Amino acid sequence: MSVCTSLSDEVLVRRLVELTEAGLPLVADPWAWLADELGLEVDDTLALLQRLQAEGAIRRIAAVPNHYRLGYRHNGMTVWDVDDAEIDRLGALIGAQPFVSHCYRRPRREGWPYNLFAMVHGRDASDIEAYRNQIRALLGSACRANEMLVSSRILKKTGLRLAAQRRA
Repeated sequence: MSVCTSLSDEVLVRRLVELTEAGLPLVADPWAWLADELGLEVDDTLALLQRLQAEGAIRRIAAVPNHYRLGYRHNGMTVWDVDDAEIDRLGALIGAQPFVSHCYRRPRREGWPYNLFAMVHGRDASDIEAYRNQIRALLGSACRANEMLVSSRILKKTGLRLAAQRRA
């Protein structure tokens, strides 16, 4: 089954994404607001969201806290050289840690042996170093090498914005 079943469905889905990509408004009933903006009933809006989630177009609907405002001002992308045969298992293990916000498998490149990436967040530099050490302990002998890439400045921090693309 495809995400869109007709041109009007495609327009509706695109409008839904544009309305929600920056988050839902802080109103008493965000689903009613969204339904009103889409010209749908609330039940139809929820059914559309559930369908898009079932089809994989939407991974999840969740609150996304601003970790900087919560006091987590330090982060580091930890990069790991682990055996390719073990990476799926190890990635799931590392990704399940509460201090890891995202975990990726990436291809190795010439001069860059790392294939497992995990972003960690902490209140200070010692937190993120401790998390790196915890990951190292979890990986054990499967870890051949690792580094931590630390942000020095945020240049841009947003997800894909379809509404902005359409205006460009």
